[in-house]
Amino acid sequence: MGEQNVKLASNQRQTQIFVKHLLQDVKALGRMLEEGWFDDKITRIGAEQELCIIDKNYRPAMLNTEILEKANNPNFTTELAKFNAEINLVPIEFKDKCLSEMEEQLTLLIAEFRKAATEFNSEVILTGILPTIRKFDLSMENLTPMQRYFAICKSINKLRGNVYELRIRGIDELIMKHDSPLLEACNTGFQVHLQVNASDFVQMYNISQALAAPVLAASVNSPMLLGKRLWKETRIALFQQSIDTRTTSDHLREFSPRVTFGNGWVKNSILELYREDIVRYRVLLSSELTEDVMHKIEQGEVPQLKALSVHNSTIYRWNRPCYGISDGKAHLRIENRILPAGPTTLDEMANATFWLGLMNGYKHKLDDVTKLMDFDIAKSNFTNASQHGLDTNLTWFENKKVNAAKLILDELLPIAEEGLKKVKINEEDIQKYLGVIDKRVGSGNTGAQWMLNAYTKLSKETTPDDVLATITASIVKNQKENKPVHEWDQPDLKDNLELDHTLLLVEECMTRDLFTVQPDDIISLVAEIMDWQKLRYVPVENGKGKLVGLVTARLLLRHYCDSFDDKKPIAVKKIMIKEPVTINPEATIMEAMELMQKRGTGCLPVVKSQRLIGIISEQNFLNITKRLLNRFASN
Repeated sequence: MGEQNVKLASNQRQTQIFVKHLLQDVKALGRMLEEGWFDDKITRIGAEQELCIIDKNYRPAMLNTEILEKANNPNFTTELAKFNAEINLVPIEFKDKCLSEMEEQLTLLIAEFRKAATEFNSEVILTGILPTIRKFDLSMENLTPMQRYFAICKSINKLRGNVYELRIRGIDELIMKHDSPLLEACNTGFQVHLQVNASDFVQMYNISQALAAPVLAASVNSPMLLGKRLWKETRIALFQQSIDTRTTSDHLREFSPRVTFGNGWVKNSILELYREDIVRYRVLLSSELTEDVMHKIEQGEVPQLKALSVHNSTIYRWNRPCYGISDGKAHLRIENRILPAGPTTLDEMANATFWLGLMNGYKHKLDDVTKLMDFDIAKSNFTNASQHGLDTNLTWFENKKVNAAKLILDELLPIAEEGLKKVKINEEDIQKYLGVIDKRVGSGNTGAQWMLNAYTKLSKETTPDDVLATITASIVKNQKENKPVHEWDQPDLKDNLELDHTLLLVEECMTRDLFTVQPDDIISLVAEIMDWQKLRYVPVENGKGKLVGLVTARLLLRHYCDSFDDKKPIAVKKIMIKEPVTINPEATIMEAMELMQKRGTGCLPVVKSQRLIGIISEQNFLNITKRLLNRFASN
């Protein structure tokens, strides 16, 4: 759970004081490592479950503070956006039935959270990126109203300005600008913690870096964002771009993004990572600091190292080093941040088991993974796995080229099983969770692939908004059954998904793939566009994308009826409607329908900040009507 008592430094003096404490914390940590202060007798595991809150239409519900207040459970906490929350599991010793015990704890806590959510007519979903999320859900008004979140957003804006640009390409391409870092709130993960001996930290951290790619390839569950099919694990690209404090000019130098895989292998100590975080990244947050860490050490007391914790929480390594205190003793952990939330708690525990088994298996199998793989290869593998999942061709130890699925099935699963047996994990648990990985990888049906297949199937049958809502509803249904994703059936429109279509927004129903002309284009071009694309309306925009007119089939017919000289080219601006009735994308479809009836028009160009972004017409409403009639007919 992140440190909540933080703020944005209001002046240079506060920043200087914080940095002084930060340097003292690093010095204290170094001394603790030298003097052997760390608890190396017990190995614990833990996890943080991030989740989304959705309404009855399977879209984000801004209710986290209300639900948390109702639940009143210290294991529940807020996240960046009002439609997110986090569940923190109690750490368990890594032995015996710890894995099934963790799943049971997770299941009970989610059920408790869901029970509180039902009081507000809402639901819980575990998914790397919520398919139904919309751009306007990510406005600053939906930021969780807590000092920590305001402070981090302000500090990021201060470094880079308030323009956030995404460029992600997969099957589709997403290019967009936004005005807040709340884009990061699209991401939800299942973060697994493994306590490691201080003397083993370097070996174990480097192993975690090498394993990041194949573990992620087996776990991908976030292939879509804002209706676009992108990377198999789009979270990786989205997180980096949404929290990136670099400006365009910075890319000419070797500036590191705050979301990072890292810049090299760790050689001697965890201190290398903390020191790198200090020298590479500006302090974003401050806190009230009163602890004299060196005095505490002199007194034999374990220090909190609060400044180090606060700064560490603003640098997002995919494998993050963590310092903590358990039962009065200091310990070190590796936090695996690569795993997405979902598809089910069973799938999540299978992912965690796979990683934990591999970590312990390679601990006994390899003294130094850096002798078998270049760091740049590990980093490249990770990016490739994010994009392609199980289809990734990895460069493995000693430059061996191998497909991710083959590597997992032939080599990694046996090592994971061996690693779990070395700490005497219950045999039934080993077979249960690694069996899920085996079947998922063998079938190729990851959460990401299931979602992409569902999108392809449903997009031939219904509207884009219904496709995303149906996929989301099916995820919720399967999660409640806790059936692993490789056993999921494809969603069907005959499942009678209950949606309140009166609450649908124009942005969810409008046509985005537009065919437009400019004012000086000739009328015959408009006629051909209408004929070729079977259109009744063609918007007219200027060179900057601003709507300046509209041509309708009726206007075109009138022009050709009145015209006796087809040889003379006539510009579109001569016949277009110069001030067409428009609508905002955040209006409801009921508002759009009423406006169209009132103004006697068959379409409404959709305009945002004076720019044309879509069009909604009778055809869009026919699609919705068809969906409703099909549902009624099946009842």
